[in-house]
Amino acid sequence: MPPRRRRDHAVTTATRELVVQGLCKRYGDHAAVDDVSFTLAPGASLAVVGESGSGKTTTARMLVGLERPDAGTVRLGGRDRSAPVRSRAERLARAREIQMVFQDPYLSLDPRVTAAGCVDEVLRLHTRLDAAARRARVAELLDRVGLGEREASALPRRLSGGQRQRVAIARALAVEPGVLVLDEAVAALDVSVQAQILELLSTIRREAGVGYLFVTHDLAVVRHVADEVLVLRSGKVVESGPAGQVLDAPQHPYTRLLLDSVPRRGWDPGAAVSGRRALG
Repeated sequence: MPPRRRRDHAVTTATRELVVQGLCKRYGDHAAVDDVSFTLAPGASLAVVGESGSGKTTTARMLVGLERPDAGTVRLGGRDRSAPVRSRAERLARAREIQMVFQDPYLSLDPRVTAAGCVDEVLRLHTRLDAAARRARVAELLDRVGLGEREASALPRRLSGGQRQRVAIARALAVEPGVLVLDEAVAALDVSVQAQILELLSTIRREAGVGYLFVTHDLAVVRHVADEVLVLRSGKVVESGPAGQVLDAPQHPYTRLLLDSVPRRGWDPGAAVSGRRALG
């Protein structure tokens, strides 16, 4: 087994800052994302939170290029990712810069391809490694996310939800992205499995220096994974700042509503109802 590769942080992280400015997206008369701006420092972790329909996933899809913004810019290392793609090579280069891990690991994997095959597919598309080198790299990546030979040869339906999400993470890491977008990436998993995946992601971030953008509605997860928090409501940013500050001393009524809606010891659901009414 070849040793795990570690990035030269002095070289890579200096060019991996993600800067989003004035991002907008409309669907007919509906503004899904309205003037969203933020910065994700190299190797940092930003959580984008809000209820369903707040614009979280649309923002994430624009970052990875699955949606085109109507206005605004997305820059990684100073390069504009929101401009039209001019060639296949440029499209592949952009894909390598920012990768995405989706909520449902079963739907995001090809059910006809083994775990190893899913990762190898990415390497064949994005690298010039020969078959032997790809096999070694696949084994390295799967080992990194805690999967062995038995899981590598299995089809997705033979794997647990947590194992499938580990495959999805290994596949995303195969091209050594600067930013990993995680769209509700642990929402479909049992609580104990969530903890395992979050610990895995924490280890990968520490070792690889990759920046994380977490799209989530789960504020308990946010407290454990994010350095910064961005709160969206109806496509607009209503609050942002360090995670501890936003979660412990929220300034906006909507952020307080989100926190009041989380069941916990001594929880008063009436506070959430009152907050909802106050916001209209």
